[in-house]
Amino acid sequence: MSIRSAIALTRAPGAAFVVMGLYWGVFAAHVPVFRARLGVDDALFGTLLLGSSLGLLTTMWLAPRLDRALGRAALPVAAGLLALAWIAPALATAPIAFAIGMVGVGMASGICDVVMNARVSQIEAQSGRSLMNANHGLFSLAYGLAALASGITREAGLPMVMVFGAMGVLTSMLIPLLSRAPAPVEAPDETTAARRLPLWPVVLCGVVVMIAFLSEATVESWSALHIERTLGGGAAQGALGPALLGVTMTLGRFGGQAISERFSETAVIRMAAMVSALGTAIAAMAPVPMVAYLGFAITGLGISVIGPMGLALAGRMVAPHQRSQAIARVAVIAFCAFLVAPVLMGGLSEVFGLRAAFGAVAALLLLILPPVMALRRRAAAPAAVPA
Repeated sequence: MSIRSAIALTRAPGAAFVVMGLYWGVFAAHVPVFRARLGVDDALFGTLLLGSSLGLLTTMWLAPRLDRALGRAALPVAAGLLALAWIAPALATAPIAFAIGMVGVGMASGICDVVMNARVSQIEAQSGRSLMNANHGLFSLAYGLAALASGITREAGLPMVMVFGAMGVLTSMLIPLLSRAPAPVEAPDETTAARRLPLWPVVLCGVVVMIAFLSEATVESWSALHIERTLGGGAAQGALGPALLGVTMTLGRFGGQAISERFSETAVIRMAAMVSALGTAIAAMAPVPMVAYLGFAITGLGISVIGPMGLALAGRMVAPHQRSQAIARVAVIAFCAFLVAPVLMGGLSEVFGLRAAFGAVAALLLLILPPVMALRRRAAAPAAVPA
């Protein structure tokens, strides 16, 4: 399958993946700046980041209804809300203001995430092609480029609010493309659909994607701090950590377009979990930034395909009319990772240090293997899909 044709087929929702990646890439590279300006320790900063998680979980349940209500306008509205939401944390100087701002960011991100994934799933069903990896690759590419550019702007002394403002201008330029996304397909009655949705395949896919997202979130938000504080790197060196993650995840996800045609989703997820666990362990034990870069690069290659393939697997295990709803439910479970990640990393870092915190993430990645084995048996039994 051509990556170019996959991106062309989903260019409208793909633009939303780019917007999301740009903002979170800028944020990841500026984590040390946020923490220093707020004057808080690791544990409190991790707690403040819970604001985005609470916002995500709030809107993930409402997003399918908002999607149907807004129709074709859902994607540009979601992207616009995301651009506006980032203004508050970018300007915040007090911890409580930052936390409230991150709640808004989480709410806007949740709406945008569900809508753009639902649009890709819809196009997958219409075209009969696997397209999720390519679109998540666009997110990673935008994330890595934004993190790298932010490292340069930090070294140049450019105010953070100006960088977020530039992202807002770019988002507004993409609105016409976002407006071309297809309108959502009319779904059956939500109460009936929810009652018939198979529970355990959705839950298991949700757990797999949740662990992948948790690992991704910890590296995104804490790798720069690990390199700068634990290993003594500078601002540009710190920004290179999340930037490398974005670059390798981009390569992994674009490569996943070809891999998904030759191997089953469960086989690829199992291998990816072991590779990413190895990479995170290397980063945790790294004596110098260069070794940490290697670890984060391996981690990115591993976790890059777990989330997209978990979402695709969930869509394949249910009836066609349940696909969007299943993805939304998996997303709700998966985004619990952003509720756990700040507390996990902040608490472990405060008590044991960032090395131990990343080591715990490496062990957590291996917990993907049991649910994947259960999903493998489910995938081999198509008769289990409800009528």
